Amino acid sequence: MKLAFKKTTCRALVVSLLALSFQTAHAGLIGADQATAGSTSSERMLVLGTLDRADVMSQLQAAGVDPLAARERVQSMSDQEVHALAQDIQSAPAGGISTGAVVAIIVVAALIWYYAIRK
Repeated sequence: MKLAFKKTTCRALVVSLLALSFQTAHAGLIGADQATAGSTSSERMLVLGTLDRADVMSQLQAAGVDPLAARERVQSMSDQEVHALAQDIQSAPAGGISTGAVVAIIVVAALIWYYAIRK
């Protein structure tokens, strides 16, 4: 009984090794342009996704820009332009007021207090 089980197991392993050996992997070097191709399309999708938001569309229309024309412009942008725009979108403050604006408000309030109220 044990001998038959060992023979069957060995035969199954030999068959599976032969069947799997025909699928070979290929490793090679790729250029820098191929390596960045995936990230460029994701950046372009980020910019186009931002244009699809309702608040962005309303701001574009308020500024007199057709949202479809803006999408066409993004499609015709170079990869460097899209990369710069995607970086700006990702680093923009979400709340609409930056740290510099807060500091400026505090300085102006302090100057008003010093000259108007203190004297």
